[in-house]
Amino acid sequence: MNNSPSPDTAEPGRLTHLAATRLTGWRRWVPGLKTIETYQVVWLKHDITAGLVLTTMLVPAGIAYAEASGVHGIYGLYATIIPLLAYALFGPSRILVLGPDSSLAAVILAVVLPLSQGDPTRAIALASLMAVVSGLICILAGLLRMGFITELLSKPIRYGYMNGIALSVLISQLPKLFGFSVDGDGAVHNTLLIVQSILHGRINPATFMIGAGVLAAILLLKPYRHIPGTLIAVVGTTLVTGYMDLGQHAGVKVLGSLPQGLPVFALPWISLADLQAVLIGGFAVALVAFADTSVLSRTYAAKNRSYVDPDQEMIGLGAANLAAGLFQGFPISSSSSRTPVAEASGARTQLTGVVGALAVSLLLVAAPDLLRNLPTSALAAVVIASAIGLFEISDLKRIYRIQNWEFWLSIICFAGVVSLGAIPGIGLAIIISVIEFLWNGWRPHYAVLGRVHDIRGYHDIKRYPDARLVPGLVLFRWDAPLFFANAELFQECILKAVASSPTPVKRIIIAAEPVTSVDVTSADTITELLATLRAVQIELHFAEMKDPVKDKLKRFEVFDLFGSNIFHPTIGAAVDDYLAQYAVNWKP
Repeated sequence: MNNSPSPDTAEPGRLTHLAATRLTGWRRWVPGLKTIETYQVVWLKHDITAGLVLTTMLVPAGIAYAEASGVHGIYGLYATIIPLLAYALFGPSRILVLGPDSSLAAVILAVVLPLSQGDPTRAIALASLMAVVSGLICILAGLLRMGFITELLSKPIRYGYMNGIALSVLISQLPKLFGFSVDGDGAVHNTLLIVQSILHGRINPATFMIGAGVLAAILLLKPYRHIPGTLIAVVGTTLVTGYMDLGQHAGVKVLGSLPQGLPVFALPWISLADLQAVLIGGFAVALVAFADTSVLSRTYAAKNRSYVDPDQEMIGLGAANLAAGLFQGFPISSSSSRTPVAEASGARTQLTGVVGALAVSLLLVAAPDLLRNLPTSALAAVVIASAIGLFEISDLKRIYRIQNWEFWLSIICFAGVVSLGAIPGIGLAIIISVIEFLWNGWRPHYAVLGRVHDIRGYHDIKRYPDARLVPGLVLFRWDAPLFFANAELFQECILKAVASSPTPVKRIIIAAEPVTSVDVTSADTITELLATLRAVQIELHFAEMKDPVKDKLKRFEVFDLFGSNIFHPTIGAAVDDYLAQYAVNWKP
């Protein structure tokens, strides 16, 4: 019996991974070619169906996130079409959906709103150049194999940043939901102005009822994945608004007619005075977009039992952003709301995204007036619903319970984003992450080891007070890399361990297996420690030191000062050497 999977059930991700092993040269950077070579006809009906279903979300989401980013809604469709086509060629994930996203809206708006000064042409030029900058950064980082950089942001810090972004986006959309506008500087100021406007009765009742109804419909239908809640709510409110002519009779602001035709190639030009803000914004967008994309990509790769190269993922995201910026779009990211729709609809490959892009293009060419009566409050509701989905509360409760100080780091990051803004907020997130990393290495755990009855090996005497110590010997373990920030502490702790020994110390053995690296400062500190100990006739030995660490000591020109005889392959061998040399009568 043939137990191999049928074409309909074969795993596309695994086939792509196998194909990757056969392709070399420049073609390895274009996963779309591998998809074409391994494509099976039976997947076609699934991809087309999923693409058409996906289109029902691409259109309202693209327009809504464009408005939330400070540019006209049409550019949200441009930023949907081109990136989907680019990612289909350069992206490694089989079903990931890219496009405008709420997680980037606050970052883009923070640059576009103050610099554009209400000029829509200038606004899209700024946003497009941000996409170009973001794309080039991602492509360069991918080519340099720097796909690991987003791992530098810990989970609590990411939660704090994204919660801050979510609240900022939500606050920015509330005025549109209520039917008025505010001109505040930041989320805190905007909140005060919103409250004042509500208290002064500036709410447009019809606009608010439409927006609140759409938001309620989306949230109520969200648990039912096979029901297109966003589409139903948006189409329904568009029909009602057009039929009752609420734009004319009730003052409901609507989208209006969209320009007919497809996006064209256009280089975004801005003044040199605006360049610095755009460069910073582009970097921030690249970091946020890749952090979101890498997490989502890995999630679906694990689900499909396939492998996604993080460096190629960065190149794919960069190519999509670069293409968006050169074709009248703005920065994009992966979508945690549209990707599940594609997956649930049976998507097999990136052809799903291509079908979606072609369907949106057909809308712009054949029926650009179809959404002219779409209320902007409905678009605000779409963005608010997405922002609500960005909040992470439950896992923060767990973090508060198990690691209280990391929870408060998350809250500090959250407060920084809300009070300072999205771009300073991501800078704060990076600074906090670096401080967190340095703190963990600056004051690491260390232990004096002894032998515990009926347990193999040597263990921390603080945890096992009855552990037996070897007379005249200190076994010391340092649970971290050695570098400039902890080198002095390392020396102090060893000298403290010598002073605390119940017997006169003849030798110290450093259990160095946890020490994964040394730098020049720590190597010099070890040399100083060696001289200090030798002055009082105490030997310094090492056990289980990794070869790469030894190589660094040789490169730093200190290895020969120690002598090769002080390095032992295991702690047991080091202890045996001491017992034999000093004829100590002690049984392990």
